[in-house]
Parts: sequence; C-alpha cells; structure tokens
Amino acid sequence: MLNLNPSFTPLGENNLIEYKSFLFAGGEPHIKISNNFDASLPLTITHRINSFNDLGLICITVDALKKMGVKEINLFIPYFPAARQDRVMIPGEPLSVKVYADIINAMTLASVTVFDPHSEVTPALLNNCVTVSNHEFIKQVIANIGTDVKLISPDGGALKKIYKVSEFLGGAEVVECSKSRDVKTGKLSGFKVYAEDLAGADCLIVDDICDGGGTFIGLAEALKAKNAGKLYLAISHGIFSKGFDELGKYFEQIFTTDSIKEVDHEGVTQIKLIDIL
Repeated sequence: MLNLNPSFTPLGENNLIEYKSFLFAGGEPHIKISNNFDASLPLTITHRINSFNDLGLICITVDALKKMGVKEINLFIPYFPAARQDRVMIPGEPLSVKVYADIINAMTLASVTVFDPHSEVTPALLNNCVTVSNHEFIKQVIANIGTDVKLISPDGGALKKIYKVSEFLGGAEVVECSKSRDVKTGKLSGFKVYAEDLAGADCLIVDDICDGGGTFIGLAEALKAKNAGKLYLAISHGIFSKGFDELGKYFEQIFTTDSIKEVDHEGVTQIKLIDIL
C-alpha cells in the first residue's frame, strides 16, 4: 500500500511503502520511493484528488513504481475529478471527465476504484473501473439519525441511485424532486417537490456532491413549503466551498465522508471511508 496522503488511509495502514514527496520550486511534484517492498506483489495507491498536482503526483508515482519492477498497480481515488463535467452543454466547453479519464487510462492500471461516481459516464470512460456505492454510507447515516426518514432525490440525475439505496435499506420511501439550471450561468431555479404534503415527516436529502450548496438550500425551502419536518443532508463528496453558515440554517445535521478532505464542524458528521468499505 502506498498512501500519497499520509492522513488519508481508507484501506488501512498495513504493509505501507515508505516514500518522500515534495514540490520543486516551479511547483512540480516529485517523489522518491524506498525499495522496501516486494515488487512482485500487487500494489495499491490511494490518494484524494483536490488539484491537478494531485493527479500529477499519481502519474509520477506510477512511473517510478513501474521502473522499480511493479507489475500490478491498483489505484483508489474516491472522488473522481471533473465527474460533474460529463457532457458538453454549450460550445467552447471541454468534456473534462474524459480528459482526466484519458490521463489515468494511459497509466494502464490493473484497477481504478471510485466511490459513488457522479454518473455512469465515469465508469464508462475509465478502464478497469471498480465502483463502490453509497449504500453503506447512507445506512450508517440513518443509524446515526436514529429515526425513520424519507429519502429525498434532489433531481432526476439522482433518481436511479436513490432507488437502489431504498432497495438496499429494505424499501425506504423516496420523494422525487427537480430543479432547473441555466446552462450558461449555472443559476438554479424552479425547485419542485413531487409530494402534496409531507405531514411533518423528517427528510434526508441524498446526493453525491456538495459544492456551494445552492441546490440543497433551494430544495430545503421547497421541502419546508410542503410541511417537511427535520431536514438532514447526506453528501458522499463534501467540497463545501461556501462553508456551512447558510446550510446550517436549514439542516439539523450534515453527513459526509472523508473522500475529499477532513471536516471539523459541529454541524457536520464525517463518516470515514475506512468504516464504509
């Protein structure tokens, strides 16, 4: 095992390979790996990709390992970068998810494991892709809440996954919702909840990514307008680029994993991937 982020050990800390990594003055990542392992055995790299340099570090690590004679290299990257950019909405945009997938595919890895990918596009583009669902994560979230909740699908893109979660949980009730997005500006509007009256029921919104949180704030207001009880939010990949001040006004508790970063906030419960996998 080679954990490129020493504080992120989603698969445990057994048989760790020693290394040193740093950035050159120009900003380029570099690594020196100790020859303290059996190169004939399969090896797994783990990392969190929060920047293009993180991907670069993976690339040069794979190159160094191959030069050391390692034949089977596996990669665990829970959050797949640019997964949201899985289609070209307007002329002039890139298909970013394919750019990242092409770079990773060029490394000819034995497997690439991704946690709760944004859509089916990522595993379709990524060679030897292994996906881990959010089912166990949501099971632990509901156990933490301690009461029955309705599962809330924020939009059409989440429907297929949330019904699979419901099936895994034994048939939890699902409430479908939708929103509109201006593809040129990204502005959200038109939040709809397809239930007449929630009658005070507690609700858990389930989604894969929270960036600024606008989707969930707009949806929370629409749910309250339909007489929802307590609101909870479960996010597989928590970016939280705008913090928690606004989200905290609507949600009793926010749940996420450590797939992107460590979160230390009284309104957030972080469930580590090592306890989910």
